[in-house]
Amino acid sequence: MNKDSYSLQEALLYSHKMTQLTKAIWKTIEKDWQRWVKPFDLNINEHHILWIAYHLHGAKISEISQFGIMHVSTAFNFSKKLEQRGLLTFSKKEDDKRNTYVQLTNEGITLFEETMNAHDPEKNTLLKASLPLKNIYGRFPEFQDMESIVKELYGEDYLDILERSTASIREEY
Repeated sequence: MNKDSYSLQEALLYSHKMTQLTKAIWKTIEKDWQRWVKPFDLNINEHHILWIAYHLHGAKISEISQFGIMHVSTAFNFSKKLEQRGLLTFSKKEDDKRNTYVQLTNEGITLFEETMNAHDPEKNTLLKASLPLKNIYGRFPEFQDMESIVKELYGEDYLDILERSTASIREEY
């Protein structure tokens, strides 16, 4: 990092604005997501685990942790709750005893698909807030800058998993 390329004021302003804007966006997403999955007796972490496992056609706990931006123990503990509900199973592979894998059960697949079918864009506050930009520019805001920042923070693997899951969504919906 070349400290000569920015001033202290620029750094503080950037950090402050990024913090405030992303916190405001996350809070909106969190409220919408909780409202969306509550009727299915799920919380955000549980739904996110189902989402990741569904679109990756099974996943390692470490992938869920990485892509879900949650501690490995959090990913494991919430996955255990989903297993107790019969929504996913744990397994080890013969050639890979170090990693724990999760796979959705038929009931887990059905429940996840029900949540996706219940998604109501009219109740998505962030989507509605983005519509004026879509109306002006003919598209939703782009993510290139954010993806570049996230790549620096979490690495290429994170973006690879993101691409795998978005490709799955494109195919299915």
